[in-house]
Amino acid sequence: MLKLTPHRGLGRLLALTLAALVALPPSLPLAASPAMEKLFYILKQKGSITADEYDLLIATMKAEDKTASKSTPAAAPAIAQRLEQTEAKVESLESTLLNTKGQIEELTRVSDNTSPSTLTKTDLDALLSDKWYERVKVRGYVQTRFVGIMGDDDNPGYNQANDSLASDSSGIGIRRGRLVFSGDVTDHVFLYLQADYNASVGGSSALQARDIYADISLDPAREFRVRVGLSKVPYGFSNMQSSQNRYALERPDALNSAVEGERDMGAYLIWAPYEKRNLFKDLVKMGLRGSGDYGVLSLGVFNGQGINNSDRNGQLHYIAHAAWPFEVGGQIVEVGASYYNGRYVPTAATIGPAAPTPGGFTPTFDPTGVRDTRFAVNAILYPQPFGLEAEWTWGEGPQLSQDMRTITSQSLSGGFVQAVYRHVFPNQAEFIPFVRWQTFDGARKFAANAPRNRVDELALGFEYIPYPELELTLMYATGTRTNTVDNPAVVGAARYRDVNYHYLGIQAQINF
Repeated sequence: MLKLTPHRGLGRLLALTLAALVALPPSLPLAASPAMEKLFYILKQKGSITADEYDLLIATMKAEDKTASKSTPAAAPAIAQRLEQTEAKVESLESTLLNTKGQIEELTRVSDNTSPSTLTKTDLDALLSDKWYERVKVRGYVQTRFVGIMGDDDNPGYNQANDSLASDSSGIGIRRGRLVFSGDVTDHVFLYLQADYNASVGGSSALQARDIYADISLDPAREFRVRVGLSKVPYGFSNMQSSQNRYALERPDALNSAVEGERDMGAYLIWAPYEKRNLFKDLVKMGLRGSGDYGVLSLGVFNGQGINNSDRNGQLHYIAHAAWPFEVGGQIVEVGASYYNGRYVPTAATIGPAAPTPGGFTPTFDPTGVRDTRFAVNAILYPQPFGLEAEWTWGEGPQLSQDMRTITSQSLSGGFVQAVYRHVFPNQAEFIPFVRWQTFDGARKFAANAPRNRVDELALGFEYIPYPELELTLMYATGTRTNTVDNPAVVGAARYRDVNYHYLGIQAQINF
């Protein structure tokens, strides 16, 4: 596509005009008119000709004019008139190009759709008046992944809660297939809709709503917002970071066990100064893998039962979240803290019979819910080029008792540390090696019977981005984790066994 730069296009047009005039036949010689001198002056000011060349042209033009005026005195006025007309057209073209450039620059300020636009009401009214379709953006990504699992031959049953493709066997599948519609549909309302092709519903892949929410601005600067609908619960950092931007293939268990699926029905009051909102956006636009704009401070309520699950006890979870990104010494750092409290209603399933104990039983729990409260802190040094992430959570949550007869609230703790190095090549391709250690000792409350889950894992890998539309990731992990799926072939508490494993994941992510 041909790209026009106003000043460069003007210089080329004037140079072509001059060349055409110089090439005129002898019957139409150059005239030393004020318009011609002005044209040469413009070329000199634009840098198309040097000062010496300007002086030479003026001198030559005047010398030729003395000879030409004797034979063709009537030609000069005609040429001068043509030059004046050409100059007027050039000035009009320059004005049009500059105006177009200004409009393009304004349009680039429209929301990047990771959060509502920070444009003022006046800006939006001027740019998008009566053009609602210009406010909505469609984008998405697809993750195709190969997963290979190698576990203990005498201790099968590997299960990674947040990786729907990870099981006892290897395979290729679509991990995520996301399609997003978002934009400022009015001056006060930002709408975000996201669907996932490969969401797990009843053990099968299905098309599922991942986000359906609206942000309602309460002030012209859009620093105060109310978010209502199905959206991410503002807890921690890694939970809110998009899967499209994460280095490791899956989120750490300690943080993700708080809100598996990261989302729930809720309502939140969100505040962030204008400058911080722009910084949140820049962390994503610059390729630094920020979490997105969830505000500097968020207060709200949510059902607490997980994504696309209705409330079961009429008691909401209450949450508070704070995040503060800032620049220091040329680096960008973000610190944050989160807290929530509520009562969670677990899912109890019959624990099947196993010799020598005949028959089965179902764990019991308080029907009004089990105490579920957590606190998390995080610190992020964004990779410029070296980066470091650390996050930790602790609290109490539903967990199956050791005799597997009851589900009660028990303590939990865990977190992760991740080091990253980001290298950007001259052609803008990126190579990002990373290493992450994670640990967790708590329960997977969203699994049937909320069994205890012990995780100790070391993962390393790299991401290669040849161009923005394609991201390739290779990750190897090894460690120990609990199989949180009941194994009826085993007696007693060992039904939920710890498994030593080696995990290999290869992923291609297509962005569009």
